[in-house]
Amino acid sequence: MQRMIRSTVLTITLTFGLVTGAIAGGNVKVLMKTNLGDITLEVDADKAPKTVENFVSYAKDGFYDGTIFHRVIPDFMIQGGGYTVEMRRKKTRAPIPNEADNGLKNDRGTIAMARTSDPHSATAQFFINLKGNDPLNFRRKDRQGWGYTVFGRVIDGMEVVDKIAAQPTRTLPNNMRDVPIKPIIIEKVILIESDKK
Repeated sequence: MQRMIRSTVLTITLTFGLVTGAIAGGNVKVLMKTNLGDITLEVDADKAPKTVENFVSYAKDGFYDGTIFHRVIPDFMIQGGGYTVEMRRKKTRAPIPNEADNGLKNDRGTIAMARTSDPHSATAQFFINLKGNDPLNFRRKDRQGWGYTVFGRVIDGMEVVDKIAAQPTRTLPNNMRDVPIKPIIIEKVILIESDKK
């Protein structure tokens, strides 16, 4: 029994060490497997430490597995990570601070945190920019100027992002717009590599 407890503690410690080690500095590579293909991301733990820690923690918990890209707007962005295929919103942890003043821009292929009108309300949802979206960038530290935190970029699979962006969408009876007609499922999000500087 004691051996089993020690083994469990060791497993938890090693898993926790992998997450904290990955976010201690440098860039972390993440594989996002979708039903339309794979997207590989490189997230920047130096420029957006709290945001990357949050994203990696959700990924390690399996939170994103089975969620969908629920908002797709061509020539703007694709958004996901918060709803199931049945369009049920998943329960999240507490919001994180906005880190949009980190110098990273909402350029094509970058990944950023989605939020409400409250600058510090981001939880699990994210979006990938389909073009340079300058109005989403940080300008100043007030409600209108905070912008949206960029925390990484697509390094492989941008053709998959563009394929997702091309899917036909609809408006649901609850007035939720730009929802893909055929669900675009995030099958799994996997931490694949940590490259400390």
